[in-house]
Amino acid sequence: MKQVISLRDLENLVRQGRDLRELPADAILTPAARDFLQEWQARQAGLPEPGIKTGSGSAPGGGAGSAPPAEVSSASSPAELEAFFHSDYCRELKEQMCDIGRRLWMREYVDGNGGNLAIRVGKDLALCTPTLVSKGFMKPEDMCLVDFTGRQLLGKKKRTSEILMHLQIFQRQPRAVATCHCHPPYATGFAVAGLVPPTCLIPEFEVFASVAVAPYRTPGTPEMGQLVAELVDQHNTILMANHGVVSWSHLGLEDAYFKMEILEAYCRTVLVTAQLGKPPQTMTPQQLRELLKIKQELGIPDPRYGLRECELCDNDQWRPGVTCTVPPRAAMESDLDPEAEKAVQVITDEILARWK
Repeated sequence: MKQVISLRDLENLVRQGRDLRELPADAILTPAARDFLQEWQARQAGLPEPGIKTGSGSAPGGGAGSAPPAEVSSASSPAELEAFFHSDYCRELKEQMCDIGRRLWMREYVDGNGGNLAIRVGKDLALCTPTLVSKGFMKPEDMCLVDFTGRQLLGKKKRTSEILMHLQIFQRQPRAVATCHCHPPYATGFAVAGLVPPTCLIPEFEVFASVAVAPYRTPGTPEMGQLVAELVDQHNTILMANHGVVSWSHLGLEDAYFKMEILEAYCRTVLVTAQLGKPPQTMTPQQLRELLKIKQELGIPDPRYGLRECELCDNDQWRPGVTCTVPPRAAMESDLDPEAEKAVQVITDEILARWK
């Protein structure tokens, strides 16, 4: 079995003075471990470390950008909030929200004015998309600044009507820095059916997504947000019954959007597989456990951590459809009532005797 090596494993080896060039050639490195190894190799060779940009900071949108200004909150003065809202830092986040909105629209994950995005930008502040604006045609100046009660502080347009759900996710899950809500057709089909997609089929889904279903409530209400928020401790992607999907990320907005791409592609693949008339080939529990180890190292939640192997690939609730087959004759005969069969035979014999 190939060894899975995490970032923590590499850090421990370095502390012990070990040479990372001695790693097994066929070892599987987590993405974070791979980046660490590349940086270590660059240092050993005296080269600039890959991925490092001078003078750039990290924004909660997910990419390198302007460093955030001094922290602000809903208690900051109007002048401080105004300066923050129009800072280069917020400008870059607003531009990214427009970019993600266009991607959602082009992939047909939203229609009309549907969908909304939010980014945590302070202790109790968030940027969000406006209401009644197509996500494919937003402009940076359309974005809004709200506090965690949903009160709009700045922005020319009115904030999204579903902001409470995003804010309740931020409040329940302190690691969440960005949220994405939309209506991708295949994933929303599962939401309408009230089904969590089956597991143990595709590695990317197992590593990057953790899905649950929240019951339906009227969109935009505190009740809807509460039901979603109750699930975000152990799941990063929530199917909203009869509505759509919302995801959160601890890395940034683009990563929250990636959760949508991964889920939608997965749901589409599952439905195609279900039409082939053959049971899908699933991973073994041990294979899934290896993926869950990678997932845990990446800091992605999953309720299956710590489960026994026999519980890892439990898809009992998944019913992709009905396969009509004729059972073997032996199985049919085993279900027959002998006494009833005798009675039928007697009646049949009497009828045949009268015809003679």
